[in-house]
Amino acid sequence: MGAAAADLEARQLRILARIADLELAAQQRRLAALSISAAPPSEDGEAGAGATEARLSALLAARGVRDFAFRRVPADYYDRPLEERRGLLRADSVAQLCKSIVMVNTQAAADVVDCSNPKNSKYYVVVVQYMARLNAENIKNFLYELNEKQIPKKRFNMRLAPEEESHKLTGFVHNAVTCIGMETNIPVIIDEAITKLDEDFFWLGGGEVDLKLGMRTSQFLSAFSPFVVKCS
Repeated sequence: MGAAAADLEARQLRILARIADLELAAQQRRLAALSISAAPPSEDGEAGAGATEARLSALLAARGVRDFAFRRVPADYYDRPLEERRGLLRADSVAQLCKSIVMVNTQAAADVVDCSNPKNSKYYVVVVQYMARLNAENIKNFLYELNEKQIPKKRFNMRLAPEEESHKLTGFVHNAVTCIGMETNIPVIIDEAITKLDEDFFWLGGGEVDLKLGMRTSQFLSAFSPFVVKCS
């Protein structure tokens, strides 16, 4: 009986090891499907995927984000419906398609002119799903509570920052804005809905209009510690 039990245990361990190998292989195949797409050569002959991907990749890796990917998209990407964009990114659902928008507090006190105080910043970058409708009032209420109601609520009025202002602050043009590697250290707010997606993965701008960046949500939260707010 002892020998039979030992043999059974050994077989069970082999089965468990095989299952673990299969799960690892499946994960590697899934991440490989998100691998960086080859970009067309630039006029000087160098790979067009160069500086932006390299800089953001290094920043993400330094912060401990391991599961991320870049993908090039066609020039008419933003003319296409969300379902087609999802297909181009090979995302699991349109709910994973997000954008980073720069918002400005138009009613901030005169001495609030920059982003030095994350709790009471002149600007915030808000990451929200394309399919969602941003609720600025929710952000206003969050900031009011964040400051322990010591700042009058009327001092919070979040509005979309002008495009040229967004460009200056982030270093990214319209439709290329990402909350990673910005010129200015702007506090980041991520919509709570994104953090609750079953896939634990989301896509957003990648620093160039035709470049998109996807990453593991849980790793992004750990690496960048954004404010998580129900803002849609």
